Amino acid sequence: MSVAFTRENDLEATAADLPDRPISPHPNLVTASGLAALDAALAQARAAYGAAQKGDVQADRTAMARATRDLRYYGARRASAQLVETLAHPQTVQFGTTVTLDRADGRRQTFRIVGEDEADPGRGSVSYVSPLARAVMGKAAGEVAVVAGAEVEVVAIA
Repeated sequence: MSVAFTRENDLEATAADLPDRPISPHPNLVTASGLAALDAALAQARAAYGAAQKGDVQADRTAMARATRDLRYYGARRASAQLVETLAHPQTVQFGTTVTLDRADGRRQTFRIVGEDEADPGRGSVSYVSPLARAVMGKAAGEVAVVAGAEVEVVAIA
Protein backbone atom coordinates (compact mmCIF):
# COMPACT_ATOMS: atom_id res chain seq x y z
CA MET A 1 0.00 0.00 0.00
CA SER A 2 1.19 3.49 -0.82
CA VAL A 3 2.14 5.88 1.99
CA ALA A 4 -0.03 8.54 0.32
CA PHE A 5 -3.17 6.55 1.13
CA THR A 6 -2.13 6.18 4.76
CA ARG A 7 -1.50 9.90 5.14
CA GLU A 8 -4.82 10.74 3.53
CA ASN A 9 -6.60 8.48 5.99
CA ASP A 10 -4.64 9.99 8.87
CA LEU A 11 -5.63 13.51 7.79
CA GLU A 12 -9.28 12.42 7.56
CA ALA A 13 -9.13 10.91 11.04
CA THR A 14 -7.50 14.05 12.43
CA ALA A 15 -10.11 16.29 10.81
CA ALA A 16 -12.89 14.13 12.22
CA ASP A 17 -11.52 14.44 15.76
CA LEU A 18 -12.86 17.94 16.42
CA PRO A 19 -12.54 19.34 19.93
CA ASP A 20 -15.76 20.19 21.78
CA ARG A 21 -16.88 23.79 21.83
CA PRO A 22 -16.07 25.30 25.20
CA ILE A 23 -18.98 25.67 27.61
CA SER A 24 -18.88 28.79 29.75
CA PRO A 25 -18.72 28.39 33.53
CA HIS A 26 -21.20 31.29 33.90
CA PRO A 27 -24.95 30.72 34.25
CA ASN A 28 -26.54 30.39 30.81
CA LEU A 29 -28.88 33.37 31.02
CA VAL A 30 -30.91 33.99 27.85
CA THR A 31 -33.48 36.46 26.58
CA ALA A 32 -36.62 35.21 24.82
CA SER A 33 -34.96 35.81 21.44
CA GLY A 34 -31.81 34.05 22.65
CA LEU A 35 -33.84 31.02 23.71
CA ALA A 36 -35.51 30.93 20.28
CA ALA A 37 -32.08 31.13 18.62
CA LEU A 38 -30.83 28.24 20.78
CA ASP A 39 -33.90 26.18 19.81
CA ALA A 40 -33.24 26.90 16.13
CA ALA A 41 -29.54 26.03 16.43
CA LEU A 42 -30.40 22.78 18.23
CA ALA A 43 -32.93 21.85 15.53
CA GLN A 44 -30.34 22.60 12.85
CA ALA A 45 -27.75 20.48 14.69
CA ARG A 46 -30.23 17.60 14.94
CA ALA A 47 -30.95 17.86 11.21
CA ALA A 48 -27.23 17.91 10.36
CA TYR A 49 -26.67 14.89 12.59
CA GLY A 50 -29.52 13.01 10.91
CA ALA A 51 -28.16 13.88 7.46
CA ALA A 52 -24.67 12.78 8.47
CA GLN A 53 -26.04 9.45 9.75
CA LYS A 54 -27.78 8.80 6.44
CA GLY A 55 -24.60 9.42 4.46
CA ASP A 56 -21.53 7.25 4.32
CA VAL A 57 -20.04 7.98 7.75
CA GLN A 58 -16.71 6.41 6.83
CA ALA A 59 -16.44 8.54 3.70
CA ASP A 60 -17.22 11.83 5.44
CA ARG A 61 -16.15 11.51 9.05
CA THR A 62 -15.64 15.25 9.34
CA ALA A 63 -19.34 15.98 8.71
CA MET A 64 -20.35 13.43 11.32
CA ALA A 65 -17.83 14.78 13.84
CA ARG A 66 -19.00 18.36 13.27
CA ALA A 67 -22.67 17.36 13.58
CA THR A 68 -22.02 15.36 16.75
CA ARG A 69 -20.01 18.19 18.31
CA ASP A 70 -22.70 20.78 17.50
CA LEU A 71 -25.46 18.52 18.79
CA ARG A 72 -23.63 18.07 22.12
CA TYR A 73 -22.95 21.80 22.43
CA TYR A 74 -26.43 23.09 21.58
CA GLY A 75 -28.07 20.30 23.57
CA ALA A 76 -26.08 21.29 26.65
CA ARG A 77 -26.68 25.02 26.14
CA ARG A 78 -30.43 24.49 25.67
CA ALA A 79 -30.63 22.25 28.74
CA SER A 80 -28.87 24.83 30.91
CA ALA A 81 -30.66 27.91 29.49
CA GLN A 82 -32.30 30.14 32.08
CA LEU A 83 -34.87 32.49 30.55
CA VAL A 84 -34.74 35.97 32.10
CA GLU A 85 -37.78 38.17 31.55
CA THR A 86 -37.09 41.86 31.04
CA LEU A 87 -39.19 44.53 32.74
CA ALA A 88 -41.25 46.74 30.43
CA HIS A 89 -39.84 49.97 31.91
CA PRO A 90 -36.61 49.20 33.78
CA GLN A 91 -35.22 51.89 36.08
CA THR A 92 -31.71 50.43 36.16
CA VAL A 93 -29.46 48.61 33.71
CA GLN A 94 -30.07 44.87 33.88
CA PHE A 95 -29.95 41.75 31.76
CA GLY A 96 -31.98 42.20 28.57
CA THR A 97 -32.05 46.00 28.63
CA THR A 98 -30.80 48.31 25.90
CA VAL A 99 -28.40 50.91 27.27
CA THR A 100 -27.21 54.18 25.77
CA LEU A 101 -23.94 55.61 27.10
CA ASP A 102 -22.08 58.85 26.56
CA ARG A 103 -18.33 58.35 26.61
CA ALA A 104 -15.77 60.91 27.79
CA ASP A 105 -14.48 61.30 24.22
CA GLY A 106 -17.92 62.42 23.03
CA ARG A 107 -19.05 59.15 21.46
CA ARG A 108 -22.52 57.80 22.14
CA GLN A 109 -22.87 54.02 22.28
CA THR A 110 -26.04 51.92 22.41
CA PHE A 111 -26.07 48.18 23.09
CA ARG A 112 -28.26 45.45 24.51
CA ILE A 113 -27.09 43.21 27.37
CA VAL A 114 -27.77 39.56 26.46
CA GLY A 115 -26.57 36.01 27.09
CA GLU A 116 -23.21 34.76 25.93
CA ASP A 117 -24.53 32.76 22.97
CA GLU A 118 -26.50 35.67 21.55
CA ALA A 119 -23.88 38.39 22.06
CA ASP A 120 -22.74 40.03 18.83
CA PRO A 121 -20.99 43.39 19.38
CA GLY A 122 -21.10 44.16 15.66
CA ARG A 123 -24.88 44.02 15.82
CA GLY A 124 -25.21 45.95 19.07
CA SER A 125 -25.36 43.26 21.74
CA VAL A 126 -22.85 42.37 24.44
CA SER A 127 -22.68 39.51 26.89
CA TYR A 128 -23.73 40.14 30.46
CA VAL A 129 -20.32 38.86 31.59
CA SER A 130 -18.39 41.37 29.47
CA PRO A 131 -16.50 44.11 31.33
CA LEU A 132 -18.69 46.77 29.68
CA ALA A 133 -21.94 45.15 30.82
CA ARG A 134 -20.62 44.46 34.31
CA ALA A 135 -19.55 48.09 34.72
CA VAL A 136 -23.02 49.49 33.96
CA MET A 137 -25.25 46.81 35.54
CA GLY A 138 -27.41 48.30 38.29
CA LYS A 139 -26.82 51.90 37.16
CA ALA A 140 -29.72 54.30 36.54
CA ALA A 141 -29.92 56.97 33.87
CA GLY A 142 -27.62 59.86 34.79
CA GLU A 143 -25.20 57.68 36.79
CA VAL A 144 -21.55 57.26 35.87
CA ALA A 145 -19.55 54.06 35.54
CA VAL A 146 -15.89 53.38 34.80
CA VAL A 147 -15.19 51.33 31.68
CA ALA A 148 -11.59 50.58 30.68
CA GLY A 149 -10.33 53.37 32.93
CA ALA A 150 -12.64 56.03 31.46
CA GLU A 151 -15.94 57.34 32.74
CA VAL A 152 -19.18 56.72 30.87
CA GLU A 153 -22.60 58.15 31.69
CA VAL A 154 -25.74 56.09 31.37
CA VAL A 155 -28.04 58.26 29.23
CA ALA A 156 -30.99 55.96 28.57
CA ILE A 157 -32.29 52.51 29.49
CA ALA A 158 -34.96 50.70 27.48
